[in-house]
Amino acid sequence: MPFADFTIWKYLASIVDIVLVWYVIYKLINVIKGTKAVQLLKGILVILLVRVVSDFLGLQTLSWMMEQVITYGFLAIIIIFQPELRRALEQLGRGRFFSRSSNPVDDNQEKAVEAIIKATDYMAKRRIGALISIERETGMSDYIETGIQLNSTISSELLINIFIPNTPLHDGAVIIQRNNVAAAACYLPLSESPFISKELGTRHRAALGISEVTDSITVVVSEETGNISLTKNGELHRDVNTEGLKELLTSELLINNKTKQTSSARWNWRGKNNG
Repeated sequence: MPFADFTIWKYLASIVDIVLVWYVIYKLINVIKGTKAVQLLKGILVILLVRVVSDFLGLQTLSWMMEQVITYGFLAIIIIFQPELRRALEQLGRGRFFSRSSNPVDDNQEKAVEAIIKATDYMAKRRIGALISIERETGMSDYIETGIQLNSTISSELLINIFIPNTPLHDGAVIIQRNNVAAAACYLPLSESPFISKELGTRHRAALGISEVTDSITVVVSEETGNISLTKNGELHRDVNTEGLKELLTSELLINNKTKQTSSARWNWRGKNNG
């Protein structure tokens, strides 16, 4: 019996060990989710895949190169993922690391788009400069941390009030995350493209810069002319009217998302039937 009890305990310890490891990995994924580290993680997976394929095909030089990258890449990973590691340690210290993660699903995207359009139209008519960036697949948590975090329900009144001149939050960008105003007065990277018109100011360069490093959609209102511009995928759409802005935001944020949700639902339905 003692031997049998020891064997059962050993199996139980192994199960607990596996469950804890998977739980820690799951929480780490939640920590880096919504940041640029997700894209870097994909790059690491590509390197590992190339290493396996090169070994399988007998590509010795490529295999040696990938081995060197993996061997000395550990220090590079620490440097690259420094913000995410810091965030994980901060959450661990606050006791939030093992808390339940929030549900990212939100049904208020249509209201958010309407609020952005209404606020943009109001500010454009009165030549109030504005910079509103909307997060999509690529996380913008690194840029949210540069501003004043609000975590407020989005409304046209709130957006207008933020960008009123000479108020504490008007200088910088507002970042919309999961249909909420995540932060205001945020710093966005400026585009270094030589093809940008000289007449465009810092807001337009920031809007184009964030679209070059993320898949976000950014709306700009010029303080000098009151013209509305929109950036996405490194492209600048200038002098967009209210109807054009509504069409672009509806197409990119509502129609595309509904298509993705429909595809996901079909996949889950098929999975359940097959199961």
